[in-house]
Amino acid sequence: MSPLLRHLIAALALGAAAVAAQATPAAPPPPSFFFKRPDIAQAALSPDGSKLAVINAGSGVGFGLAVLDLGTGKTTRAAQFANAAIRQMQWVNDGRLIFSVAGFDAGNGRQNTFAALFVVEADGTGMRQLVSHRIDKEIGRSRLLSWNHKLLRVPTPRPGAANDEVLIARVSFVEQTETPLWLNTTTGQARSVDVEPPPHTNAWLTDGRGELRVALTEHQGRRTAQWRGPGQQGWQLLYETGALETPFNVQAVDNAGQLYVTNARGPGGESVLSRYDFERRAPGDKALVVTPGFDFAGGVIDDGSGAALGVRVVTDSENTVWFDATLKALQAEADRRLPERVNSISCRRCGEPDMVALVRSSSDRDPGQLWLYRTRPADGEPRWSLVGRVRNDIREEQLEQMATMGLERIQARDGRDLPVWVTTGAKADGPRPAVVLVHGGPWVRGATWGWRAEAQFLASRGYVVIEPEFRGSTGYGREHLRAGFRQWGQTMQDDVTDALKWAQAQGLASDKACIVGASYGGYATLMGLAKDPELYRCGVASLAVTDLELLIEGSWWVDDDASDVVRKFQLPEMVGDAKKDAAMIAAYSPVKQAARIRAPVMLVFGEADRRVPLTHGERMRKALIAAGNEPVWVTYPGEGHGFANYQNQLDYMQRMAAFLARHLTP
Repeated sequence: MSPLLRHLIAALALGAAAVAAQATPAAPPPPSFFFKRPDIAQAALSPDGSKLAVINAGSGVGFGLAVLDLGTGKTTRAAQFANAAIRQMQWVNDGRLIFSVAGFDAGNGRQNTFAALFVVEADGTGMRQLVSHRIDKEIGRSRLLSWNHKLLRVPTPRPGAANDEVLIARVSFVEQTETPLWLNTTTGQARSVDVEPPPHTNAWLTDGRGELRVALTEHQGRRTAQWRGPGQQGWQLLYETGALETPFNVQAVDNAGQLYVTNARGPGGESVLSRYDFERRAPGDKALVVTPGFDFAGGVIDDGSGAALGVRVVTDSENTVWFDATLKALQAEADRRLPERVNSISCRRCGEPDMVALVRSSSDRDPGQLWLYRTRPADGEPRWSLVGRVRNDIREEQLEQMATMGLERIQARDGRDLPVWVTTGAKADGPRPAVVLVHGGPWVRGATWGWRAEAQFLASRGYVVIEPEFRGSTGYGREHLRAGFRQWGQTMQDDVTDALKWAQAQGLASDKACIVGASYGGYATLMGLAKDPELYRCGVASLAVTDLELLIEGSWWVDDDASDVVRKFQLPEMVGDAKKDAAMIAAYSPVKQAARIRAPVMLVFGEADRRVPLTHGERMRKALIAAGNEPVWVTYPGEGHGFANYQNQLDYMQRMAAFLARHLTP
């Protein structure tokens, strides 16, 4: 074992005894095996590459922050909280870290919308809170910034400068705006930026130095993007459109003042990455990155020294396109050493003779490993050193038993290209009972190739997991997204059905199937049971939209987080108009179709959910009982739209597994 690995494991209390204590069980592993918090949640090199900061959780309640000096091998526990979790950290300069802390309300597991903000020196001294937690009792007597401040950008440190300031934003929920401020991490004092924001700005894009370059505004259903180039004070309009008509999306600005944008150019409206042409006032003709069959997703890599070094790209999995020859060679070496994996490189003094790089390597069977590469290692140290594993408790032989994941492109019944993810167990031999797992959103991408806890958990129970990227999903072209508008319960639902039937025709899935999903996925679960009752033996709908009229119009008596702007300008076009489309909304609201659902149903809701309030679940439960099909009913006090409480998550997974087993015995 390298000294690097030995020191870090000792600091994070990840001893070999914990690994040895885990014997391979004869029965499928419990939910905690799959959903355990990572031993390494995040890692980042200091700007000069001399130190490595790591957020770890292990089996504890909170997440801790440790710093390893790569020269001396000394490790310091910089921060630890007993009942709160360190979520994100960044280096302010070579000796100081800034990090957010998410706490819990009254111990009931409901996380706050905004996190507290702290700084600490790399040696663990000088910890200071900058932004309060929403429930801080001392806020009236403290000099902390209020909870509605969030971190926008940590500027790239400049050699010879103090590098004490970070860019934050004060969020107004009434006006739906963000006001940028500079925050001194030494004094805790905030000051105004020297730029006048355009009215109604609700999002910003900066260059690596934290200079405000793009302001995104929204007001009365109209959106604009406005540009401020280097040396300019005023703002130049890039576009003004309706909420759903954006001609291109801004992606990044490098320190040379180049703006990177994406716009639809592929045969299915797939977006490509290009530089913006300010003379033509349009995206440049030459595409920098084209991903056939996928929208461009990823980001521009810039170490702050000037122009972009490369582009991170996500197609079915993540890849990196390096413009720099040295980094391109390093990527090739990492891929040779760690084949059939995603090897994501971040570096300091990138491309220089004394470059230091951190490589995160993962696959569909492995949550990940972290490797350190040094062009000039210390005496006796190799160039490549294993820092540690994301999940140190999973043994090598257990990785070999993990399920594999693949993306298939099939045809829906109307000929549309339909991406479908399939996860199968290591010993799958012939058709298996199927779990159709429907993603939420619905206007998001469902999955990316890699290790995913829920799919692995279900596959370990003997199921083949089918995950369709139904129309309405993002990431596969504008046409695929817009084909889902006003199609809830209709062609969107047909795509889910077609994915299962395809898997059965291919001999991957047997005739035993259940459908599972959360949020929109919960809606699709209920509509699948109503629309195609012969296909499914059961359904698990969690956090499910059940009443489309309530979703679209809202109610004085139901507290939710949907804004008036969304309800006025977006939902009528994307889901339906409550008055003009009343018949359609009734026909495709699960609460109105409960009599058609005959299979067993499990309903799961968070009692504090404001995205899909508990009312949706209560109305569906009442309708199912009236139809003679009383559901299994599970609610979690204090939980919102997802699980903040780890024990609640484990409880839900155990209940779901037991419910599926009753109806899908492999």
